[in-house]
Amino acid sequence: MVPAIVAQVVVPRLASWCAVYTSDTAAGPLRLVYLWHADEAKIDGLREQLDGMDVDGADTRVTSAFHVNDSHVLAVPLTARGRSLGMMCLGRPDRFPDEVIQFAEDIGRRAALAMDNARLYAQQAAANRALQRSLLPPNEPEVPGLDYGVIYEPAGEANEVGGDFYDLFKAGDESWRFAIGDVCGTGPEAAAVTGLARHTLRLLAREGYGVAAVLGRLNQAILEEGERARFLTLLHGEITPVETGLELRLVSAGHPEALRLKPSGKVEAVTTPQSLLGVFHEVMFEADTIRLDHGDVLLAVTDGVTERRSGGRLLDDDGGLAKLLAECAGLSARAVAERIRRGAAEFASEPSADDLAIVVLRAR
Repeated sequence: MVPAIVAQVVVPRLASWCAVYTSDTAAGPLRLVYLWHADEAKIDGLREQLDGMDVDGADTRVTSAFHVNDSHVLAVPLTARGRSLGMMCLGRPDRFPDEVIQFAEDIGRRAALAMDNARLYAQQAAANRALQRSLLPPNEPEVPGLDYGVIYEPAGEANEVGGDFYDLFKAGDESWRFAIGDVCGTGPEAAAVTGLARHTLRLLAREGYGVAAVLGRLNQAILEEGERARFLTLLHGEITPVETGLELRLVSAGHPEALRLKPSGKVEAVTTPQSLLGVFHEVMFEADTIRLDHGDVLLAVTDGVTERRSGGRLLDDDGGLAKLLAECAGLSARAVAERIRRGAAEFASEPSADDLAIVVLRAR
């Protein structure tokens, strides 16, 4: 976009046409990325002329002048932070006055800085997205008798890593595990704890540790991170299919309450609040055992839902989340998750500044 804007700024104010060249890498060849002419009918012909011009032989460190057919051409380097990003070529029938050259060089400096900032932002955003993907489940398994729905929405334009996470994976021959958690803060420090939590849960679960034992060992692992440690709220559960539906063993470590919805529309909290992770050394966890009969739904969310704010009110004030869930009787797991997401989005007019994760388990 920057080359396009630059070309349309300088034409026809400073020149009859403008060609912007950039390279994908510092040492890569220059290529024409945008061309603009005051007479649009001449763009194709000019492009053919420029295709035969060896711009790679030009010195991209200093402003230079040359001819292309009947045009005087001014080649202005695009340099930012000591790096050459390309070249801006301006063409006109007559010579360039000194004041026009000064304007062009100033525009070139500003354009190069804007291009460099855009590239740096794009690289950071791409790195964030790649890291975010690495912290989420690579796949979601098929669990007998389970219908599930998951929604995950990281906050921020660049989807900054860290914050909330979820997981669902096979732990044994006849058991599966799920987790939903929220690390304090965002960015690389929070992402480090997110990665530690997710991989620890999977490793210990497959080694046969129960849900309570897993959280105890994860708590110790987080504390051993020292100054890099961040506290973590987590709901971790084991899913076992049974004849009547699903049996769940759950531990809620400082996490928002998990809610069970009956087909009748009745909603109740099913987890016992226990200590969050990464704060206390001497802490013991105990698992709650609950049943999901056919048609029952379990809802687990992060505080991006419960603490969604509108003025002085939170979504979960006066049992707001339970009331929202009660309206979901008879819906599929995916539909329940989407209804909760929509309810959180519509609760306030401004966009959410917090990550949001929703996990819905329904006994088929």
